[in-house]
Amino acid sequence: MKRIYFLLSSLAIAMAFTACSDSDDDPFQRAADLDYSYENAEQWANYMTVVSGLLKTDATTLYNDWAVSFNKGQSYAKIFKNHNNDYYQSAINCVEAIFDACADIASEVGDQKMGEPYRLYTAGHQTEALYAVESWYSWHSREDYRNNIYSIRNAYYGNIYDEETNNYDVVDANSLSALLAADNSAMDNEMKTRIKAAADAIWAIPAPFRNHINASEVQTAMEACGELEDFITNTLKPHFQSKINSDAVLNPVIDQYVDGVIIPTYLDLMNKNTLLDNTVKAFKAHPSNAAFANCAQAWLEARKPWESSEAFLFGP
Repeated sequence: MKRIYFLLSSLAIAMAFTACSDSDDDPFQRAADLDYSYENAEQWANYMTVVSGLLKTDATTLYNDWAVSFNKGQSYAKIFKNHNNDYYQSAINCVEAIFDACADIASEVGDQKMGEPYRLYTAGHQTEALYAVESWYSWHSREDYRNNIYSIRNAYYGNIYDEETNNYDVVDANSLSALLAADNSAMDNEMKTRIKAAADAIWAIPAPFRNHINASEVQTAMEACGELEDFITNTLKPHFQSKINSDAVLNPVIDQYVDGVIIPTYLDLMNKNTLLDNTVKAFKAHPSNAAFANCAQAWLEARKPWESSEAFLFGP
């Protein structure tokens, strides 16, 4: 899935820059100065159709691996929830996988997604810094990065954050947060504070991120993500390993994590990429500015469940 998104961004950049004058050294202007023609438009529509079909296939496969059958056997949801198998020997192994994935995405957002462009920019490599921004051409990098942090929130709270219902502070009774709150409320509160601090710091970056790579707010957000990763790795995970590690206590949490977070997220991903594919095909059949705008919006909507799944990038 990630490979396809990168492929699309790479081709979009390639199309933008091969269509423009080499003498124009303003990367923001060149990226917008696409050489429009009937032939180019037809090629782009064909490419969009291929990519949307691949995304739909990948998203459907991912959902089915978790919910239906993995490698022609039982679903990965059952493998994870049942553990005591070649993948996971105990419930605490499952929890370790959850914390490792959460720490990985916190580090990736801070050190790579924001850190790499920031370091390049401050070293004087401004054009390279622009290219290093994930999905810079969509102008929605901040949303993507914050959704990455929300994926950590979802994994820890045991439910999915819904901006429409504004249920951010709702914690499921069978969640890592609820377990820790009963054992060490101060540590639980600190974890919640660090998650929100990272998400808020990302959102405080002036928009769009690609125009403010060297802003002081970027450095603040990078530091917040690093502190979150450090807390998960060196405080939260060891505490569970030593104090909250029995199968009896952890099994309900693992069940809720799979059924209340992973499966609904991947179902949403499959449905929205199916909608994207249908929207792209409709545009190709009957091209118009309105139909193209529908494609753009469907693409942004399809990104949301993907970016908010990155705290559980294990298994399929």
